[in-house]
Amino acid sequence: MQDNIAIRVKNVSKTFLLPHEKQTSLKGALVHMFRRKRGFERQHVLDDITFDIKKGEFFGIVGRNGSGKSTLLKLLAGIYTPDTGHITINGRLTPFIELGVGFNPELTGRENVFLNGALLGYSRKEMRAMYTDIVGFAELERFMDQKLKNYSSGMQVRLAFSIAIKSQSEVLLFDEVLAVGDERFQKKCIEVFHNLKEEGRTIILVTHDMGNVERFCDRALVLDKSQKISVTTPSKAAAIYARINVDEKQLKDKDASQENSVARRGNGAIRVAKTTLTKDGEPTRIFTTGEPFSLQLDLERQPDAAQLPVLFGLAFFNADGVAVTGPNSRQAQLDRDAKTVIYTIPELPFAPGDYSVTIALYGEHMETLDLLDKTLHFSVISDHTMGGAVEVAGSWSSAK
Repeated sequence: MQDNIAIRVKNVSKTFLLPHEKQTSLKGALVHMFRRKRGFERQHVLDDITFDIKKGEFFGIVGRNGSGKSTLLKLLAGIYTPDTGHITINGRLTPFIELGVGFNPELTGRENVFLNGALLGYSRKEMRAMYTDIVGFAELERFMDQKLKNYSSGMQVRLAFSIAIKSQSEVLLFDEVLAVGDERFQKKCIEVFHNLKEEGRTIILVTHDMGNVERFCDRALVLDKSQKISVTTPSKAAAIYARINVDEKQLKDKDASQENSVARRGNGAIRVAKTTLTKDGEPTRIFTTGEPFSLQLDLERQPDAAQLPVLFGLAFFNADGVAVTGPNSRQAQLDRDAKTVIYTIPELPFAPGDYSVTIALYGEHMETLDLLDKTLHFSVISDHTMGGAVEVAGSWSSAK
């Protein structure tokens, strides 16, 4: 393995056998053992995963629940062994998968500090030298002689993290550590992460918080459905993660639910028969900020409205019901007998989030032909950090 590589994961796969029937008694288990056909299902948790982590790299692992993140962590920590493939670790790795594992609730906070220090390989003398710093970081000076079972969950997490960061391992493995504790303690954790990064330690962070991925990580692995989707930059990983978390079926179900719950208005001389959202000609409900957006309206005309001019209006609303924009076709040159009308935005400026569209058709005397209120739903993601409701296509220049 190259000297600059801290961890190499090569073609790693892992499966588990899941019983179809849960046995709750000894008799049931014995009977089940002697059945010819056992009720097990093979679950593929990780499938042929390959990636490298460089020395000194802050590396993120992200994915939805059930994507295989926790299993991968336990493989890296040596808790599990892969079915196939190899994991090579260059240096000592200390995992902090579940903060507080090894704590004894019947012992005091002070006694648990020394117990956990021993699990990290420190002598009692070394732990005495670090004790004041550990307790001070956790802000638990007044409680160290109380039994741990009397601590709140937040107090236990603070103490566990304060001990964990004393590890001198070359590789540190953290699982959602920034999702615990109060806001003040999280800020202290963030400062620790900055210090560890400056020290050149190799850090692996598993998290659902894309803000922390973009804040700390140099690269990130995206997992979904047991597969490696990509190892890429934090911003692109955040965009991929956002995309796989959007349920297109759920967006379409919202359309159906809205259509059934809201009365459709208009005289029906011309109606919207079908709506289609597309990007580069492909139907989709998921768009990226800055990419093309098209809304196609297929129309039905009554015979006496074959040549009736139509004013088309759209209103885009964000998830809070705030109107973002409301374009209309007043200045457009559209065929009077058009069967299809398409509204296109070359570069969608919307910020990430969920949106709905109200569609309205008006006749030449502004009578309502058809109106569908917030009937079409879609989501927007972004491959870079942005603030506000829209992204304007501005440019910067300077002069002396």
